[in-house]
Amino acid sequence: MAPVPPGIRFLASFNRDQWYRAFTFSLTFLLYTSFHLSRKPISIVKVTRVCNIFIYLINYKQLLGAMDYSFLCAYAVGMFLSGIIGERLPIRLYLTFGMLMSGLFTCLFGLGYIYSIHSLGFYIFVQVANGLVQTTGWPSVVTCIGNWFGKGRRGLIMGIWNSHTSVGNILGSLIAGYWVSSNWGLSFIVPGLIIAAMGIICFLFLIEHPNDLRSIHAVQNPQKLTKNWNGTNGHKQLYHSYKQGDKYENWDTELLLPQDNSSVSVPVQQVVVVKSESEPSAISFMGALRIPGVIEFSLCLLFAKLVSYTFLFWLPLYITKTAHLDAKKAGDLSTLFDVGGIVGGILAGVISDKLGKRATTCAVMLLLAAPILYGFSMISEFGLGPTIGMLLVCGGLVNGPYALITTAVAADLGTHKSLKGNARALSTVTAIIDGTGSVGAAIGPLLAGVLSSQGWDQVFYMLMAADFLALLVGADAC
Repeated sequence: MAPVPPGIRFLASFNRDQWYRAFTFSLTFLLYTSFHLSRKPISIVKVTRVCNIFIYLINYKQLLGAMDYSFLCAYAVGMFLSGIIGERLPIRLYLTFGMLMSGLFTCLFGLGYIYSIHSLGFYIFVQVANGLVQTTGWPSVVTCIGNWFGKGRRGLIMGIWNSHTSVGNILGSLIAGYWVSSNWGLSFIVPGLIIAAMGIICFLFLIEHPNDLRSIHAVQNPQKLTKNWNGTNGHKQLYHSYKQGDKYENWDTELLLPQDNSSVSVPVQQVVVVKSESEPSAISFMGALRIPGVIEFSLCLLFAKLVSYTFLFWLPLYITKTAHLDAKKAGDLSTLFDVGGIVGGILAGVISDKLGKRATTCAVMLLLAAPILYGFSMISEFGLGPTIGMLLVCGGLVNGPYALITTAVAADLGTHKSLKGNARALSTVTAIIDGTGSVGAAIGPLLAGVLSSQGWDQVFYMLMAADFLALLVGADAC
C-alpha cells in the first residue's frame, strides 16, 4: 500500500467542526470584502471631479464632501437600527437582502454616467439609499463570526479576519482605477455586480450558528431528536448539552470557550436537553449601553474612524494634488495605506491577546500615529520611497485601533460577564460601537471637503486633533 501523501494527512487531521469553522471564516471574509470593494470607487472617481459632472461648479470639493456625507450619515443612522433588527431576524436572509440592494444602488451610481445624468439629487439619493442598506453587513458578519469562534486568541483571529476591510479597499481601488479614465460608470457597475453575486452566495451557503448545522445532523438521527424550540434570529434550532466526565457543556457556550483538539461532534454521553420557554430575550439598546466599556470604546472609535475614513475617501485626491500623479497612479499608490492597515490590525490583535489589554494597545498605537499624520502634511517634499513608507506605517497605526475595536473589543463586550450568559447582545453591541464610529466617519470627509479649500494643512490639523481625542477617550477605558 502506498503511503498517504503528507498534504492529505494534514487535511485529514481536521475534524468536521474545524472545517465548517474555516469555511465560515473564509465566507464572511469574502462577504465583507465585497462591501468595502463597493464603497471605494467614489474616492477614486472623485479625482476626476466625478468625471466632469460638476466641473462647472467652483465649489466642487464641497459637493463631493456632501456626497460622502450623505452616504456616511445614512450609514451612521441606519447602523443603530440595523443591529437591533439583525438580532431578531435570520442573519443569512438579512445579509442577503442588504447585499443585493447594495449592488443595485452601486450600479445605479455608475449608470448615471451611461445615461448622462447630471442631477446632484440623483447621486445623493443613491448614496443615502446605499448607506442605509450597507448597514446590514457589519453586525451580521461580526455576530456570525462571534458565534463560531471562542474567546481564545480572539484578537489574532479577528485581526486576520478584519483584513477584509483593507483587501476590499485595495480591490475596489484597482477595479475603479482600471476604468476611471475611460468609462468611470464601470468603476461602480462592476463592484455592484460583485457584491450582488456575493449576496447570492451568502443566501446559498452562510451558516449562522453551529447549532443550525447540528440540527441537520440531529434530523438525520431521529432517535436522538425530542423537540424543537423557537430559537434566536427568528428560526428554530436545536441546543444540545453533553456530559464528558463530570463536566456538563452546552453547544451554545462551548463556542465561546477556548477550543482543544478533541472533536465536540462526538460527545462521550450525549443528553438532549430542551431549553425552557423563558429564553433570554434580545438585549435592549439602553441595556447594551449599560455594559461596562461600550460608551468609552464607542467614543474612541468615533474619532479613530473619523481619521480612517477621511483617508479612505480623500487620500487619492490628496496624492494627485500634492504628488502630481494621474488618477490611476494615485489610486494604486493609495492602496499601500490599506496594506499597512492589514498589518496593523493583525499586530494590534496579537499584542492585545498577549497583554490582555485591548484599550492600552489602542492608546499606544493612537499616540504613535500623531507624528506620522503631521508628516503627511509635507508629503510633497518627500520622494517616492519615503512616501511609500509613510503610507504603510500610517495605515497600520490608524487602522490598527479601528480594527481592534470593531472586532475583538465588540465581541468581548457582546459576551461580557455582566450579561450573565445572554448571547443575544452581540449584534446590538456591535451596531452601537460601529454606529457611533460611523458618526465620525461621516463628519471626517465632510470636514475634509470644507477645510481642503483652505489648504491641505488644515485637513491634517483636524486629523491630528481627532487622533488626540481618540487617545484621551480610549485612555478612560484602560
